[in-house]
Amino acid sequence: MDKMKNDRELYNLINCTYFLQMVNAAYQVEVTVTTSSSVLRSLWEKMKQIMATMPGRTPPVIDGEWKSKVAADILMSLSETRLTKSICAQFRERLKNSHDSFLGSLKVLEAQLTSQLVKTEGQQTRIKKVDAPKLARLSLESTSLRDMILFGMPRLDRELGRGQYGVVYGCEAWGGHRPCAVKSLVPLDEKHWNDLAMEFHYTRSVPEHERIVALKGSVIDHTYGQGESPAVLLIMDRLTRDLYSAIKHGLDWLIRLQVSLDVTQGIRFLHSQGLVHRDIKLKNVLLDKHNRAKLTDLGFCKPEAMMSGSIVGTPIHMAPELFTGHYDNSVDVYAFGILFWYICAGHIRLPLIFEQCHSKDQLWNCVRKGARPEKLPVFEDKCWDLMQECWDGEPAKRPLLGDVEPRLMEIMAGGSKKLDEDKDKGKGQVSKDLPEEQDVQDCTIDSAIDATEQIGCLARGSLSHLGNSLLYISGTL
Repeated sequence: MDKMKNDRELYNLINCTYFLQMVNAAYQVEVTVTTSSSVLRSLWEKMKQIMATMPGRTPPVIDGEWKSKVAADILMSLSETRLTKSICAQFRERLKNSHDSFLGSLKVLEAQLTSQLVKTEGQQTRIKKVDAPKLARLSLESTSLRDMILFGMPRLDRELGRGQYGVVYGCEAWGGHRPCAVKSLVPLDEKHWNDLAMEFHYTRSVPEHERIVALKGSVIDHTYGQGESPAVLLIMDRLTRDLYSAIKHGLDWLIRLQVSLDVTQGIRFLHSQGLVHRDIKLKNVLLDKHNRAKLTDLGFCKPEAMMSGSIVGTPIHMAPELFTGHYDNSVDVYAFGILFWYICAGHIRLPLIFEQCHSKDQLWNCVRKGARPEKLPVFEDKCWDLMQECWDGEPAKRPLLGDVEPRLMEIMAGGSKKLDEDKDKGKGQVSKDLPEEQDVQDCTIDSAIDATEQIGCLARGSLSHLGNSLLYISGTL
């Protein structure tokens, strides 16, 4: 840093020096009789000088009067055109010399800074690729050894889920936490070890937050696979289900809106910690027994300063700039826009434009060309507008999550109000449709009666009428 500071001071000093030379050039112009007088005038002056030096001629007395006379003669003999040309030529020459020196100093400084930049980038790459994963792995191994000594090996129950990189099991209790989920991962090579170690580091270093799944501990099982390939067990909070399963089996509109609000808060918290999730999707959003959402799987999570331009994530949720390798935390806003499409749609089917893609490469090309999910009839205008803004192709045009959150709260308030109005209308309509017979009058809607009981009561009334009708028919026959 001191060296860079000294280089900047030297750079400023050189620039100031040459700039002063350029400015002072106008004040250093040489004006002489030979460069400004006419040819005849110059010849006449030479003849006068020769005559003055001839024998017998007394040299003039150099006093004030003589100096004034000479100065007046010089001024009278000046040629405006030649004087202008002389001044311009001298100024141009001095300016050119100063400019050339200035460019030379810039090239030298550029070469020095380029060399320092290359060296710095090399150091950053080494930290990202070698030093940080190595340190994270040491942290994982030491923490796992401590947890193993203190709490022992977790007892795995039934399988809860299976992903691309590991299997999640249930666990009744471990380390005073119950119930737990245990994510079992088997690193296949050095790269997988590094990725796992970095996931552990970021998940462990994130402060506890109600919208982030907390990591409770880790244990390395060296007996797995007969000791040839140890398994890393990450112990986390156990939640009820993921958002994919919840939407698949049906989730009320207001609950889905609350989930979207929870996801926004979770992403905002990660961004406040300088982290980018980079893999926001349905299966990475877990719900508790109250259907409140938490973000999980920080395997692709990285600090903005540590992102090396690697292409990671789930294809459907990946922003176009991810394919270029130059991106920031706005990729999470894009992914939220796609996630919000599923939340508003209320199903897990692929958007039509993506369903027509037969490979990842084809899908990525479509996304780069601007392909986005279609608008469904069930979408409210406010929801559709928010989706479109979030998945805008220009990262700078995407809204900040701090602005998204109040808009979601507004949509949620409108949905709650509409639901209350629909309930009031439904009650009035049911009251009008009730028959007047004694058997059905017992089914008068009461707020204390469960909807299931009402339906049963109505069904019993209808059967009673059907039985009376059959008796009447049989009697007449």
